[in-house]
Amino acid sequence: MGGREVVDVAVVGAGPTGLLLAGDLAGAGARVALLEKRTEESNLTRAFAVHARTLEHLDARGLADALVATGNTVDGLRLFGSVSVSFATLPSRFPFLLVTPQYHVERLLLARAVDAGVDLRRGARVVSLAQDEDGVRLDLESARAPVRARYVVGTDGHHSTVRSQLGLDFPGRSVVRSLMLADVRMTQPPGELLTVVGNREGFCFVVPYGDGWYRLIARDPRREPSEDVPVSLEELRDLTRRVLGTDLGMHSPRWMSRFHSDERQVAKYRAGRVLLAGDAAHVHSPAGGMGMNTGLQDAANLGWKLAAVLDGRAEEPLLDTYEAERKPIGASAVRTSGALIRVAMLRGRLARGARDLAFRRALGLAPVGARAALRISGIGLRYPAPPGQPDLVGSRAPDLAARDGRHLHQSLDPAGFTLVAPGPVLARYASADGLSTFAPAAPTPPAPGTAAMLVRPDGHVAWAGPAGQPLDDALRPRGAGS
Repeated sequence: MGGREVVDVAVVGAGPTGLLLAGDLAGAGARVALLEKRTEESNLTRAFAVHARTLEHLDARGLADALVATGNTVDGLRLFGSVSVSFATLPSRFPFLLVTPQYHVERLLLARAVDAGVDLRRGARVVSLAQDEDGVRLDLESARAPVRARYVVGTDGHHSTVRSQLGLDFPGRSVVRSLMLADVRMTQPPGELLTVVGNREGFCFVVPYGDGWYRLIARDPRREPSEDVPVSLEELRDLTRRVLGTDLGMHSPRWMSRFHSDERQVAKYRAGRVLLAGDAAHVHSPAGGMGMNTGLQDAANLGWKLAAVLDGRAEEPLLDTYEAERKPIGASAVRTSGALIRVAMLRGRLARGARDLAFRRALGLAPVGARAALRISGIGLRYPAPPGQPDLVGSRAPDLAARDGRHLHQSLDPAGFTLVAPGPVLARYASADGLSTFAPAAPTPPAPGTAAMLVRPDGHVAWAGPAGQPLDDALRPRGAGS
């Protein structure tokens, strides 16, 4: 590479996805440059919902409890009208939805990334990239020195420069035009923690951050100007009075914006030594609060794989499994959120009544309601298992408890595998290189016919079965670097 200093990975974009990925890679020993075009941190945000599966990923990184302390927890999600999905029975340490501004997520992930040694470069706007068989060159704006990296990950959002430089299309369509977002104060806030109302006058969603600020998402079907038309406080007051019957005493906005909601997904998540994650790979409506969560889960999937390839524990084809596993999840998020926003925006009274009745009946059936909660929260998402493997393989590992009260998902190593088995089995493998161990308190196995399971750094089961030779076989390829 010409004798120049080269970083292992350049992550482009210091939003939540990029911060989690950069921190994971640096924590695993990689040299990471995090390139962010903004010159300073922002206290403004679009995302505010953190689901249970994402909290489990943050728990493995020691951040979940600190994040939960910044916001409000709700045991269900109001979808529209009187229709809700309950999270109260999720099989997780976090059976709720956390409502907290995105900047709290970024603050915790940033501190972790910097502590791990990430080289954060602000004001570093990427203008072009070129890759060869050895690495990738990134040219930056304002005559800053180019960056050379073995791999590049674009986490630079909807209008990704990295994706554009790869020449990849971003097919899809706009779902809703002229949605309004605002962070405001209120003298007469609604009584419910989450307020969702849609009628012939329009649509309003109100959620408290817990620090005196409220997020308002609103749509006025009578007026849909382009995104560059400023939002006024009086416009928001007028709409909320028509939809809710009150303007909630809103005042002192710190931020107001207008945007359109797209459904888009890139065809390829990897092009040679360049990969895409988060909004650079997929965007969808805000319904269900899955956007930031899907991106963070992309990063949790990719980080350990890229770290393993960088230090020689795995071959490059492992990176292809990132797209194979995460692209269907991204497509599912696009479909689910798209369906929710469409039914939430129904204007006719009869149509809304029929919608509410049908969904209440469906979600009132225990299996249907449970599946909806598992899907939206991310707890039920799984990856395909190789042929002939038990059903447990590819699924999220059950969050078992140890005798000391710690749970499996908070005990995972973000860079290494964890062997879950009874104490006598663990003793046999205690000296295995790079292998963490976890002994559940309960004597029952994690699944019928399973004495042990090998859990990936992202909390999904890589292998499950009886102890003994099959487990030796499962461990051996990892030690050989394949």
